[in-house]
Amino acid sequence: MSLPPHSQLPHQLPDPQLPDLHLSQHLIVFTRYPVPGTTKTRLIPALGAEAAADLQRQMTEHTLRQVACWQTRPASPSPYRTVDVRFSGGDRSQMEAWLGASWQYTPQGEGDLGDRLQRAFAAAFAAGADQVVAMGIDCPQLTAQQLAQAMQALVDHDLVLGPATDGGYYLLGLRRPCPEVFQEIAWSTAKVLQQTLAIAQGQNLRVATLAPLSDIDYPEDLPTWYAARDRLESAKTKTLSVIIPALNEAATLPSVLQEVQSGDVVEVIVVDGGSQDDTLAIARQQGAITLQSAPGRARQMNQGARLATGDLLLFLHADTHLPTQFDAEIRRMLSDPTIAAGAFTLAIDAPGAALRWVERGVSWRSRRGLPYGDQGLFLRAETFRQVGGFPDLPLLEDVALVRRLRSLGRIAIAPQSVLTSGRRWQRLGVVRTTVLNQVIVLGYLAGISPDRLARWYRGRGRPKSN
Repeated sequence: MSLPPHSQLPHQLPDPQLPDLHLSQHLIVFTRYPVPGTTKTRLIPALGAEAAADLQRQMTEHTLRQVACWQTRPASPSPYRTVDVRFSGGDRSQMEAWLGASWQYTPQGEGDLGDRLQRAFAAAFAAGADQVVAMGIDCPQLTAQQLAQAMQALVDHDLVLGPATDGGYYLLGLRRPCPEVFQEIAWSTAKVLQQTLAIAQGQNLRVATLAPLSDIDYPEDLPTWYAARDRLESAKTKTLSVIIPALNEAATLPSVLQEVQSGDVVEVIVVDGGSQDDTLAIARQQGAITLQSAPGRARQMNQGARLATGDLLLFLHADTHLPTQFDAEIRRMLSDPTIAAGAFTLAIDAPGAALRWVERGVSWRSRRGLPYGDQGLFLRAETFRQVGGFPDLPLLEDVALVRRLRSLGRIAIAPQSVLTSGRRWQRLGVVRTTVLNQVIVLGYLAGISPDRLARWYRGRGRPKSN
């Protein structure tokens, strides 16, 4: 049985004469020819040998449909994409008769999983690939968008991992050879991911992690396969990517992530700017996609946006709590084509009459088209790309972005409030903080260099966190 025609894409070997602006992206798919009794053996007691082999067939075809979608996704710069199906069982002619002649087929060969992965990566890099990602077919929640995320992560990171909920990984990618990540690993145990991360740390690799997903290995995993298959086939809701720049936010991040993940069809990306606490570990533990970046909120948010696959983007500070049903409100507002971007009403999480006056001032300013980043800025991904993202400024990147957006449509304010930390006002005092903020904004609007303003601002006690 062959895949439908839309997934039959011509395969070409990498061309060493390709111009440098074209990345060579190589995807390796590990699978097995579905012979009853030899595949998905842990499912045989529940399904029987024939049905277990049929499930292997279905999952392989499902995965390659996502691969075909990934191959045809537009990207800039235009990547050169190749796919190698590494198989065990059967032979090349049987694989082609089953899946068609669109893919390159290579036997996995002998050895444990580490040996086979190491050979596959070595061959891809030797053929001229710039980015190499390997995956299996046991994770039906994996989509074309996530494959694109993995490749995009390799622009800024040496290693990308897709953690599996059983302690392994469903995807691994490299942008340069590093055979050490496949050595001394206790394969098929819950230690695989942690051992790989430890090796990466020892090799000084910059690591990005995707959202954790579940493998289909045991009978109790089968509902995940059925649900993921049905959801992917019927999904119509636009994905909302929530991008959170963070720096030393271990205290606030857990509750913020819990609120974000209550949304429907939400992708969560935490971009860490060099935290010295457990910020990055917490984000990974709670299932967020994680990236590491040089510090600077604009840089962190732009890096997160490059990896995001959502049609809609929400930029959220790591100390800001969202209202209930925030996702529905964002989708409702951005369904209006006259709205270029939006933000929430601001509430400050601290007592005091003076802060209530600050909230009123923020409301007045926001409704005149100038909300700040601590209100949760949201917009369409295509609009964000159209204006070029956040300017790479040391401060006031949110003001600069909103001023660009105002030329494209209305800046709308949602009636629901976000609750942001009051620590800035408590640290410096309400009056001093308010005056400093206004002086900085007025100086920027008057044309004073943002770098000069940043030096002046930080010299007056700005908190050293996002």
